[in-house]
Amino acid sequence: MSAVDTALNNERICVVGLGLIGGSIARGLRAAGYRGTISAGVADRAEADRARALGLADRAETNLTRAVDGATLIVLAVPIGAMPGVFADIVDGLAPDVVVTDTGSTKLSVIADARAGLGAAIGRFVPGHPIAGTERSGLDAGFATLFEQRRVILTPTPETDRDALSRVEALWSALGARVSEMDAAHHDEVLAATSHLPHVLAFTLVDTLARMAERTEIFEYAAGGFADFTRIASSNPDLWGDIVTANHDAILPVLDRYIGDLEAVRTAIAAGDRATLATTFGRAKTARDGFAAGRG
Repeated sequence: MSAVDTALNNERICVVGLGLIGGSIARGLRAAGYRGTISAGVADRAEADRARALGLADRAETNLTRAVDGATLIVLAVPIGAMPGVFADIVDGLAPDVVVTDTGSTKLSVIADARAGLGAAIGRFVPGHPIAGTERSGLDAGFATLFEQRRVILTPTPETDRDALSRVEALWSALGARVSEMDAAHHDEVLAATSHLPHVLAFTLVDTLARMAERTEIFEYAAGGFADFTRIASSNPDLWGDIVTANHDAILPVLDRYIGDLEAVRTAIAAGDRATLATTFGRAKTARDGFAAGRG
């Protein structure tokens, strides 16, 4: 993680949602030396008490208007489906110079929700998405190093204020992330292929196998490859249902292409066409090896 600069230490940060992403932001800020105050918006009093006990927040509130009161930088780390309600709940508590950002996995839908909910404050909103995570969730899921050397994509709108953008960049840089900018529509297309589709495939495969009559034996003899491929099927199903629904325009074309390619593989298997299978599998291996090498 990078050292926290003076400007960021002067921010009063509010994190709405202290699950894996929000909790890691709070932990990471403290680990990086952030000396300011962190407030939090949480679901209930039990979460508020737990957040304080874990040291995730100096103040935790179930009322979001109170949670954001006095904050200069607000991070919305809530599920995509909760965004409209959160924007509506915080808008009346926003200070004039406040900056609002989010961590949602889709950007066009969140931007639309922000425009509807924030109104004239839309210029202080910086849409963002950290490309980091695990299948875990809840207040105990986060850890301070989650964002180190991970990409964070910011998708500023035409209204986004440049000062607001630089302040959000400073937050992520302090957490050790590599920050880049991207058009929101392009972001959604890229993530549909690299994140959302893999989750759809993992959930569907596990569901298919779980409904087979011999499922007990199948899972008993499943090897490491099955565990690696299906790990993300342990992710929060409600959260991913919201993501897939929100980004359906980008997901459906790549899903249709995958289905077509899968049909071609099925045809090759049925025909004993080893040449086609070898070509397909070989292309995949070359691409995957290149991806792995690029990640170091």
